[in-house]
Amino acid sequence: MTVVVTDPHLARLREQFEASLPAATTVHWPDPQDHNALCAALGEADVFVSGNCPAETAAAGKRLRLVHAVGAGVDRIDAGALPPGTLIANTFHHEDAIAEYVVASAILLRRGFLREDTALRGGTWEPPAYPGLLGEATVGFVGFGHIGARTWQRLRAFGAQGVAVTRRGDVDAVAERLAWAGGVDDLGVLMETADVVVVCVPLTDRTTGLIGARELATMRESAVLINVGRGPVVDEDSLYTALRDGGIGGAALDVWYDYPADGRTGRPSRHPFHELPNVLMTPHSSGLSRQTFTRRSADITENIRRLATGQGLHNIVGVAR
Repeated sequence: MTVVVTDPHLARLREQFEASLPAATTVHWPDPQDHNALCAALGEADVFVSGNCPAETAAAGKRLRLVHAVGAGVDRIDAGALPPGTLIANTFHHEDAIAEYVVASAILLRRGFLREDTALRGGTWEPPAYPGLLGEATVGFVGFGHIGARTWQRLRAFGAQGVAVTRRGDVDAVAERLAWAGGVDDLGVLMETADVVVVCVPLTDRTTGLIGARELATMRESAVLINVGRGPVVDEDSLYTALRDGGIGGAALDVWYDYPADGRTGRPSRHPFHELPNVLMTPHSSGLSRQTFTRRSADITENIRRLATGQGLHNIVGVAR
């Protein structure tokens, strides 16, 4: 069994990762920026562990049997370019870290800490006029999977009220202790009534641009939006305009519209979100913690063991046709 890994977070756990694999497994760790080296390694690979597998990369993996994402998202894996029958799997374990991020962001934005910090660094004391507490807030979840459910567990402890909309509209509001839960048709009601909107849906054809100018215009001017799903779920132009013009109170954005080719340098949007004082910007880091990746590493190596022994794999989300 030959495995190719390009994820930098797993590289930090290399010893643990390799020790958990079946005997006689060969593991290559090519530089993902060296396309020739990556393609050469993939030529003999059975498994590719990466969240990024575009068509030109997939074409090199003619023997691939499994592409394993290192997180939940598989939107950057081109299934159509993989050999037919190649399995695509994902993993989670980021919900605890993301829940902490959402709670911290909601408090920071609603209490005005971003503006206070900037002002005081300039010598100006500008405490906000009686900001609201989370205990009196309505938190609206756009998506209620692993991330939404875990985040709601944390926010519920503050006494907040929760509401949720999902594509299927099948969330049990009573069991989840939500005020109500509905389908996408109820998105407008959620946007109108929520003090905090948490976007945590995956990016699909149906969710791209799900929240646009119309939805943002219905939000309260004091409301904040926290996006930990995927950037394009919220229309880029409309979001910037709403934040710049004070249509909404603020936003915490951990997922973006433009990602740097080298993974390190570049603006995350064509709009200058970085100039706005009511925006918390983070580099897709909300789910990062040591616990996140030790657990993900265990999931991935378990699936590789299962593949090697002919057992069924966990968390299969697609099969190349």
